[in-house]
Amino acid sequence: MAATPRSPAPRPLTPVSRVLRLCLHALVFGLLALAAGRAVTDSAPRAGWVVAACAVVAAVYAAGVRTPAVHRSPRAAAVWLAGLGAAWTALLVVSPDGLWIAFPLYFLELHLLRLRWGITAVAVTACAAIGGFVAHADGGAVSPGAFLGPLLGGAVAVATVLGYQALYRESERRRELIEELIATRAELAAAERDAGILAERERLAREIHDTLAQGLSSIQLLLRAAERSLPQDAPALEHIGRARGAAQENLAEARRFVRALTPPDLEHGSLAAALERLCAAAPGPRVRFCLSGAPRVLPTPYEVALLRIAQSALANVVRHARADRAEITLTFMDASVTLDVVDDGTGFDPSSAPSGEGGFGLPAMRSRAETLGGLFTVESSPGQGAAVAVTLPLPLEASR
Repeated sequence: MAATPRSPAPRPLTPVSRVLRLCLHALVFGLLALAAGRAVTDSAPRAGWVVAACAVVAAVYAAGVRTPAVHRSPRAAAVWLAGLGAAWTALLVVSPDGLWIAFPLYFLELHLLRLRWGITAVAVTACAAIGGFVAHADGGAVSPGAFLGPLLGGAVAVATVLGYQALYRESERRRELIEELIATRAELAAAERDAGILAERERLAREIHDTLAQGLSSIQLLLRAAERSLPQDAPALEHIGRARGAAQENLAEARRFVRALTPPDLEHGSLAAALERLCAAAPGPRVRFCLSGAPRVLPTPYEVALLRIAQSALANVVRHARADRAEITLTFMDASVTLDVVDDGTGFDPSSAPSGEGGFGLPAMRSRAETLGGLFTVESSPGQGAAVAVTLPLPLEASR
């Protein structure tokens, strides 16, 4: 039977800084030196064994510190801590001063092992320290401090490490939040820049269409009327014909400018095709597009206004309505064109919707419709979905 692959063990949660590591190393070696020095200066019966045990603990500790795998792998750290614990137990057997090493061991176990195993190792280490102290009492009275000291030391170590981990996680969350805010600000600036560019393109397209193109069309009509009113052999006919040709060329150039300034969504097809692509690409609810009536070629400002209103209304459905279905309907009638955006979402009270961004962009949609002489309406109530409708009167050339 094949063994189940194990997921890689996570790295320790609390990366100790270089200064704290140096302090921990200094504490371990200092306590070992103190234990060995006391055994020699006090002429303890087993002073040689104490010095040897201290040397073994120091060697095992130094080997683990110099081994990169101990800091990367919890398994390697567990093996090293087991060896270090065995050497420390030997020191504890020959000298009660080995009890001092228990406190730095607590921090090592909590730092290198997973929290559950780290706390278990701290409990075992505290019990071993208490047992060693009691064994060296030689039947004498044992004070409560022999029990409270290792237990309180372990509790302090656990509380310190847990507090550090909580602070570290909070710091990481703040760092991620700051990075997300910076990225969002950059995206917002780019979106505002793009929106400004598109708005300026739309404004220029409207201005060219409503002023220059219309003026050239009027000039051409006047020249045609003048041409018809003159006799066939009038010398001015040649100049009128040239003027008509120049007006026609400039009108075509103006229309090319308008097409070049058209939003990208309208560059490669009609308004109906752009709306159909908008519905297909919408995330969240299922959006259907319906076309009613015989499609006509609309002036660019009309197409831009209807497309922008549809985009804004559908964005509201996706972000706020929590709807399952939505429908966009474009209806061509004899003298008008109507756009309806309907959803089955939570709905809202239009009379209480605030202006600006909090009003879901309704003022901007209304302004677009009214600029072209249209009518903008919103029908909704809480729990009953929403319907947005805009009706634009068709210009004479588009209604024919």
